[in-house]
Amino acid sequence: QDEILTDLAKIADLKVISRTSVMKYKSDLERNLREIAKTLGVSHVVEGSVQRAGERVRVNVQLVDARNDTHIWAEHYDRDVADVFAVQTEIAQQIADQLKANLSPAEKAAIAERPTSDLVAYAYYTKAKEIDIYGNWESAENEKAANQKVELLEKATQRDPNFALAYCALAKAQLDVENFELAKKAADTALRLRPDLAEPHLALARYYWLATDSIISLDREAYYARARDELAIVRRMSPNNAEALLIDATVGRHQNRWDASLANLQKASELDPRNGEVAYRLEQIYFEMRRYSELEQFITKQAASGGPRVGALEDPFNWLARMKLAQGDPVAAQSLLEQLPVEYSPGERTWDARYKTALYLRDYDAANRVIAATPANFADEDWAYGEVARARGDKQKAQSAFAAARKKVDTTRGDKPQDADYFAQISGLDAGLGRKEEAISEARRAVEIEPIAKDAVNGPTIVADLALVYAWTGERDRALEQLEIVATLPGYGPTYGDFRFNPCWDDLRGDPRFNKIVAAAKAASR
Repeated sequence: QDEILTDLAKIADLKVISRTSVMKYKSDLERNLREIAKTLGVSHVVEGSVQRAGERVRVNVQLVDARNDTHIWAEHYDRDVADVFAVQTEIAQQIADQLKANLSPAEKAAIAERPTSDLVAYAYYTKAKEIDIYGNWESAENEKAANQKVELLEKATQRDPNFALAYCALAKAQLDVENFELAKKAADTALRLRPDLAEPHLALARYYWLATDSIISLDREAYYARARDELAIVRRMSPNNAEALLIDATVGRHQNRWDASLANLQKASELDPRNGEVAYRLEQIYFEMRRYSELEQFITKQAASGGPRVGALEDPFNWLARMKLAQGDPVAAQSLLEQLPVEYSPGERTWDARYKTALYLRDYDAANRVIAATPANFADEDWAYGEVARARGDKQKAQSAFAAARKKVDTTRGDKPQDADYFAQISGLDAGLGRKEEAISEARRAVEIEPIAKDAVNGPTIVADLALVYAWTGERDRALEQLEIVATLPGYGPTYGDFRFNPCWDDLRGDPRFNKIVAAAKAASR
């Protein structure tokens, strides 16, 4: 089924829903095709079954118009296992013919091509693709499954060193276990073998995208540009590829292509409506663009349809709570967070939302309890304790916490490259410790390394960090100048709720210029 979907997706004239969205219905014994079609936004559904008996394979397939439950076409195949690729091609072509899709010569050739001549290698490949490491990625079994996937794909490429699609899948699997060098090697091999296929270019685009988030020393701008170059090729060869749209959108945010990125994600959601990563990225961009009404509508729609994020790490209560904080309603945020199921295992953003809610409500005892309960790998507790103590006016306790956090940074960073995040982090700590000149110099250095023009997502945060340093070191005018720059920008900068309630801006309150900044941030929220 997966390969037939892949073949059909090569046809520009067809809208084909991606595998991640249709596999949910694979084991449903009582299928309501009308409901499935409505949920996925399609008019036709392909059903089928495959049985293997010795060296024979039996395939039953039918094409149904789900709008009226009419069977348009059905066929039964009983072939030798060696003919499995021919059967897949024939089915894809028959479906395209029945739907009256126009196929270009290149599309016909792409559908007819065999991925490998080695059936054992193909078996390893298909078995690896069936392993789902995203459905429950908090599970202790996740790492084991991810490594198993790598092993199967390595076996496939060892059996057939010319199996380009297996190298593409291997590149993705290596990224899942953060073997970036091996991922790049596999993608390069796939491209060398088959530069005429979309998949190797997608594998490289995926690498250039994900590597920028994990390898500090990389030139992000250059890698984003390379990703886009590869994606342009993918879009020409495979215009309905949801993952290509997802990657382009995620990269585009950093390049200040917000509207185009949102459009790409909306299109990806149409093609793969039950894909958790697509749903998460849509929620993320709505939040970053301050389009809170659309975010709430999307979350409500996802929850009503049993969407992919329900019960997952980024669940509706969490997103809605963060939205309420951004809109300046910490009481509503607190109410939402209290509705989280008892069995829910919260991630970093949930702990952050709980902490900010307590902070915005000036419930400092509650904030300290959240800090104490937060897993160590999720937060810098010393910074948080210092922030709470400073808000309370306990200068001695605040400086003690900031000093501990500063020491920890020096110890843990070691010989790692000093990037913008590093300078932004230590500048806030040094500002809290009263080291004015050092703090300002460090914060300015962070902005130099990663200005908004270079990264439209993280840049506003870096500028806000500089503003905070100015505010905490008595440079009110300079602080306000920086906040005027980021008050209405999309990205990870301060929100209206942050300006309105966060104690960290108390040094600026009462100034008419700050009030204008707060009002501008509120007006930018939709």
